[in-house]
Amino acid sequence: MNEADLKKLTLPEAGELIGRVLKMSGGEHVIVKCTDGKTRLARIRGKMKRRMWVRENDMVLVAPWDFKDDRADIVWRYTISQVEWLRNNNYIPDGL
Repeated sequence: MNEADLKKLTLPEAGELIGRVLKMSGGEHVIVKCTDGKTRLARIRGKMKRRMWVRENDMVLVAPWDFKDDRADIVWRYTISQVEWLRNNNYIPDGL
């Protein structure tokens, strides 16, 4: 991973989880399997929708909703090199 990728790397903050996109659900909704073991219906935020594409099996950073735990917003999509760095530094468990 080069330095440019590392500078852009967004790590999970309080209340955020890393997840894998399982299925595109139509519109701006996707089904995401999160690191806490739950499967959530996540929404691609409008700002992100125009900036980067989200596909199945992508690793994403999600922010679960406070009032509905089975829903979340996708905050960030990780590149392949960023996912490798996250796996090597134990941010992503092996089963995900």
